[in-house]
Amino acid sequence: MLTLLYLGVILWFIKGWEALKAFTYRKHQPIKVSIIIAARDEAENISKTIEDLLAQDYEKEYLEIIFIDDHSTDNTGAIISSYAAQGISLISLNESNTINSYKKKAIETAIGGAKGDLIITTDADCRMGPNWLKTIVSYYQEGGYKMISSPVVYFEEQSRFERAQSLEFLFLIGMGASTIGNNKPSTCNGANLAYERQAFYDVGGFKGIDDLASGDDELLLHKMADKYGNKIGFLKNHEAIVYTQAKPTLREFIQQRKRWASKSTRYKNKSIIVLGVLVWLFNLSILLNLLAGTAMLLFNIAGWAQLLSLALLQFSIKLLIEFLFLKKVTQFARRPELMQLLPLLNILHIIYIIYIGIAGNSGKYSWKGRMVR
Repeated sequence: MLTLLYLGVILWFIKGWEALKAFTYRKHQPIKVSIIIAARDEAENISKTIEDLLAQDYEKEYLEIIFIDDHSTDNTGAIISSYAAQGISLISLNESNTINSYKKKAIETAIGGAKGDLIITTDADCRMGPNWLKTIVSYYQEGGYKMISSPVVYFEEQSRFERAQSLEFLFLIGMGASTIGNNKPSTCNGANLAYERQAFYDVGGFKGIDDLASGDDELLLHKMADKYGNKIGFLKNHEAIVYTQAKPTLREFIQQRKRWASKSTRYKNKSIIVLGVLVWLFNLSILLNLLAGTAMLLFNIAGWAQLLSLALLQFSIKLLIEFLFLKKVTQFARRPELMQLLPLLNILHIIYIIYIGIAGNSGKYSWKGRMVR
């Protein structure tokens, strides 16, 4: 039953991905846009991000770029300040009391002083092409959206571990996009997110979710979806991709995924919670069938062949249906070579899903040098 349900879930993802029509940029009317980036200890990467933002093919008089320095311990703030003459604004977060969600506070502070009708958030270690901004604005104007989720892709991988992350991350991006295609928005990524400034205030901003460190993207998406329904869009266009890097170590990867999973404790949409539990139980069932069948074989207990056969069948179905889904997503991202890692990733993914499902919903995790929850 779990296997059949999981098969149905991925088929639903495929349906949602296909429902998203590829968007082609045609034109845009210039509107005031505020790009907001919260930064902490990003001295190594931030200059490249700033240069990409300054290189946008967009009317400069309609664009403001606001960075918020979140108590950096390196010279991130000084680097940002060096671009002041080119129109880059810097806000230094000066919270003296310890809070749990510095990023939400940073974004909220910047929005409070922003002049743009459209807010776009990205991260301080991201890269984007020169047509990124005008493509988002064109899509916003043609669709009349209140919030737009756009694709994020890993690049410049240095190891097989990082390439495996790229494939797994594309699954997450595709999954979030497909739920929007099915008019049931569940996930998005704050590294490439746009929303109307007024809509942000109309849903109460981060009120009610500001005590959780993460969730400036997904939990805000849920609030937007509750109020605006089908006015949530996913921008299926290669020019709209934002690029970032995978985590170089297993520890950093686990901490990141624990942070992402922690948001699920605050989901109000029960169908999203049920979906997550279903996926977790399906992966758990594969592992339990494998372990039980192996133990029965070692102790010569009848029935071991059936359990091992069932585990193999489950894994085969998982591999096949995820192949069909990821083939479409990797083609969109122009990373089809990543598909060769799918068999290995599928094995590791079972263990990873089980662990993160537990660890991400309990305890604290490290983020930007802080222990948060």
